[in-house]
Amino acid sequence: MKNHFTKIKNLIIGNPLKIFNHSKKDNIALISALAWVGMGADGLSSSAYGPESAYVALHGNINLAIILSIAITVTVFIISIAYSQVIELFPEGGGGYKVASKLLGPKFGLVAGVALIVDYILTISVSVASCVDSLVSVLPLNILVFIMKYKTSIEIVLIIFLIIMNIRGAKESIKVLLPLFAGFIITHVLIIVFGLIYHPRSYSEIMAVHNSIHHAGFTSTPILITLAILLKAYSLGGGTYTGIEAVSNNVSILAEPKVRTGKITMFYMAISLSFTASGIILLYLFWNATPVYGKTLNSVVYGNIISHFGLNHWWISVILFFESALLLVGANTGILGCPAVMSNMAMDKWLPKKFGQLSDRLVTQNGIILAGIAAIISLIVTKGSLSVLIVLYSINVFITFSLSFLGLCIHWVKSRKKIKQYQFKLFFSIIGFLLCFTILIINIFEKFNEGGWVVILIPAILMIICIIIHKHYSYVQRKLNKLDSKAAKIYKLNNIYDTKLITTSDMQAKTAIFFVNSHIGTGIECISQVLEMFPNIFKNFVFITTGEVDSMILYDNKFNNKIYCNNLELIINYLRFFCTIKEIPSDGVFNYGIDKIHDLTILADQIIEIYPNSIFFGTTLLFNEDRFWSKLLHNNTAYALQKTLHEKNKKMILLPIQI
Repeated sequence: MKNHFTKIKNLIIGNPLKIFNHSKKDNIALISALAWVGMGADGLSSSAYGPESAYVALHGNINLAIILSIAITVTVFIISIAYSQVIELFPEGGGGYKVASKLLGPKFGLVAGVALIVDYILTISVSVASCVDSLVSVLPLNILVFIMKYKTSIEIVLIIFLIIMNIRGAKESIKVLLPLFAGFIITHVLIIVFGLIYHPRSYSEIMAVHNSIHHAGFTSTPILITLAILLKAYSLGGGTYTGIEAVSNNVSILAEPKVRTGKITMFYMAISLSFTASGIILLYLFWNATPVYGKTLNSVVYGNIISHFGLNHWWISVILFFESALLLVGANTGILGCPAVMSNMAMDKWLPKKFGQLSDRLVTQNGIILAGIAAIISLIVTKGSLSVLIVLYSINVFITFSLSFLGLCIHWVKSRKKIKQYQFKLFFSIIGFLLCFTILIINIFEKFNEGGWVVILIPAILMIICIIIHKHYSYVQRKLNKLDSKAAKIYKLNNIYDTKLITTSDMQAKTAIFFVNSHIGTGIECISQVLEMFPNIFKNFVFITTGEVDSMILYDNKFNNKIYCNNLELIINYLRFFCTIKEIPSDGVFNYGIDKIHDLTILADQIIEIYPNSIFFGTTLLFNEDRFWSKLLHNNTAYALQKTLHEKNKKMILLPIQI
């Protein structure tokens, strides 16, 4: 039964990738062009609704549209330049979360991380909901009514499809979506260029009809009102800039050299997003686009252009199809980016360690699945209402933007004596912070009563949960460190280099095999319990350990230089030194992998062949107050190992370690 399940699993998500294969990065690393597709789609897809939000907010003052388009272009490049600095400072990835954590402090990092998680989850929800809305808007009315009954179900199926594609691997999911991305670029470049070159009205004609500012005179009040309208429209179109941070969050999965690849990808994103967003706003202006019930402003302006030149009406469907498809690619960015943030937060103990673990396809599978499920729940709860989802979506990312750029400002000021031309970097960081913080404040003020208060409530609840998790892990770490220090002091473990370890000679003798971890104190405590419970029974002590390759270690050059392996060997030698003090022959083996249970079981099978007369021992942490979340936060490796070994008729005893 298990073999059949494995075959089905491999058929759906692919065969396991080899972690020690030197070409493993070729299997998963993204060149700049693929990274542009995988991570640039989030920002680019916002052209389906971001420019419309900004243009509608002008409230008829469409003579400001050109200024608005210029402002959007400038803002995109400023944010992109600032995030290129983030890539340079944090080439291991982490983006806004890492910037806030390292440059402002862990608590600011927590705020930025939670905001990013919510943002990415809502990226999936908003993009998929918008995708389905755009697709069905071109259908005849009778079919549209029928399809709308199953709208939420269709959205859920699309999210499940994206989950499976990403579990297979980032590159595989992007290759599937690449033709859709290319279709969007081609169709939209053509319609924008064609529409701007051959528009029927000159700018002077437009100004003659819509020149409300000149009619009002150049007094201070109208100018202030005009600036207020422009600023509000600019801020409410803030959804246009979401997604720019995706590259800095995922630098770890880029091809070498990572920093250069990341900066090139950012440049691609800046060019494509600024051209598309500002170009669409100019199309609104030159082609007299006005809102029509049941249609997006994009579909209206595309229809105006195609109808004016007598082109086949099917071109509208083609353009909107690829626009919808890009929204699906943008949703994929959320599923790609959210697990990366969760993995970084798991490494810093804000989230359960399981979110930093890799699957056999070398992806953070737990984060992918949770992000997808959370997006599905948000769609079900809101019934796919974009008006509610976008309120949450458009605000969260600017919390991270503001914190990131504030951190950069502080960093460049502190490093001004060490870095040449720091003024250039500081300038863009300051401008980026002022722009993003302004957009954040205006959006919260404008949308608070429309559901903006939820933006404060949901992240606050998540932050409380993260703080509880962090306190638990910190408590456990302090206790384990205390055991390590006590053992090192009592048994003078530093003398290991001056002592010849006693090796095993009688392989047939009664042998105790210990599964150990990086904490020497728990290992020595386990050995001491065995010596006390079974005096003079075991003649050999053998130690087994494994290093878990998580999403951070996989891309660390130290991993390839075997430094991690040296650390594992040192752990085993410390325990063998303790055995030598007790005049007990000892041995030890270790390996590295992504699945502890699987890797330790393989080592156990190998050791039992060498020492056939053996019993396995492991440790389990015993808390003073056994709370329900302890099982959720800890991997419970020992219990899983015991179950696996018992199924193979091998004996294993678990010894409690009180902390």
